[in-house]
Amino acid sequence: MSVHPVDEKLPALKMATTGLQHVAAMYAGVVAPPLIVGAAIGLSPADLTFLTGACLFTAGLATFLQTLGIWRIGARLPFVNGVTFAGVAPMTAVVASTDDKSDALPVVFGAVIVAGLLGFLAAPFFSKAIRFFPPVVTGTVITLIGVSLLPVAFGWAQGPDPTAGDYGSTTNLGLAAATLLIVLLLRRFTPGFVKQVAVLLGLVAGTVVAIPFGATDFGPVTDAAVVGFPTPFHFGAPQFQVAAIVSMCVVMVVSMTESTADMLALGEIVERPADERTIAAGLRADTLGSALSPLFNGFMCSAFAQNIGLVAMTRIRSRYVVATGGAFLVLMGLCPMAASLIAVVPRPVLGGAGVVLFGSVAASGIQTLVKAGLEKDNNVLVVAVSLAVGIIPITAPEFYHAFPETARIVLDSGISTGCVAAVALNLVFNHLGRGRDAQEVTHPMEAVPAQPIS
Repeated sequence: MSVHPVDEKLPALKMATTGLQHVAAMYAGVVAPPLIVGAAIGLSPADLTFLTGACLFTAGLATFLQTLGIWRIGARLPFVNGVTFAGVAPMTAVVASTDDKSDALPVVFGAVIVAGLLGFLAAPFFSKAIRFFPPVVTGTVITLIGVSLLPVAFGWAQGPDPTAGDYGSTTNLGLAAATLLIVLLLRRFTPGFVKQVAVLLGLVAGTVVAIPFGATDFGPVTDAAVVGFPTPFHFGAPQFQVAAIVSMCVVMVVSMTESTADMLALGEIVERPADERTIAAGLRADTLGSALSPLFNGFMCSAFAQNIGLVAMTRIRSRYVVATGGAFLVLMGLCPMAASLIAVVPRPVLGGAGVVLFGSVAASGIQTLVKAGLEKDNNVLVVAVSLAVGIIPITAPEFYHAFPETARIVLDSGISTGCVAAVALNLVFNHLGRGRDAQEVTHPMEAVPAQPIS
């Protein structure tokens, strides 16, 4: 009996090298969220290294759940799991609303645990309700994720400290621009594996370029231990605040929507179509991984779309290859020195790479919207209004200043408000009542042609 390529076990050397390739393709995406949240809190280099290592460790555990699976948990497809970008904006909103910053991470962790457990219970029902999350909704939300994170990259490009004299200096902006240029050149003129890890190589090259300018600090590496373990509840016991929980539950819905779309796409690529049962099992892995992650000081986990592209490009479809990548993630999480390497990268260099990283997220959302049927005026209105609602916190940060502080945790997250708006508007325009098949128009302001009287 022949073995399906998804269940094929490759030779050890090929398993290791291709597994490392998956890690390289998603590494920058895993370490970016703890960097953003850690910087917002003002963590010390040692704590930032610890948080980064914890996220690598929990990403590895979540990848094991997804690829190897236990019971009805895990899609058993070549899925890499890691920290989802969707949670970054709500988490930074929680940080901003917390007076004592030492309580910020416990509040975030408590919210992630509750959202993960609720998502686990909802997984089988969500797999049936996916028709309410068509491309017009998912594309809008993914676009908002990228757009919401771009200001973070612009802030990094200016420097680590807004009060410093060199904040926004030509040196810092020059380092960001140089890093961006290196990444673009690598993406344009290099083949295969090098092209896939262009962001990672850009970070390395940008850090080297920054050394003569005195912008690189190797202290975090020299101070880090070779071996360590992400001690449970290192930053304190979880705290449970209603507003934060609501915000992270919205993120969980977004994450489950993205993962479902990714499972459907990956199932086609590996020629093992994802049915309702597979989707439910995959969502259980995502949500259980997310619920367990805060125990080891990690964040919400979700599937990484960039690794799906890697599977499509290499045609290596074995889930054991990705599981091997998960093992490397766990090992990196157990080696603080490896995790500390990212702390060496100057903030302007991260900013230059972040433009590509976060911009790519927005671009993938636009790609999804292309499939959303925007020739219909109903869908155009759903996207237009949802994007407008989601962009409010970015363009007018004080827009909700008169609302209670607890409500602002949700309202100040453009991803959360944009997602709610997109789901609600899609229901109103495309599911409720008659006339769901709206007239096709070429412009949202163009009048709908009058219908002939029958």
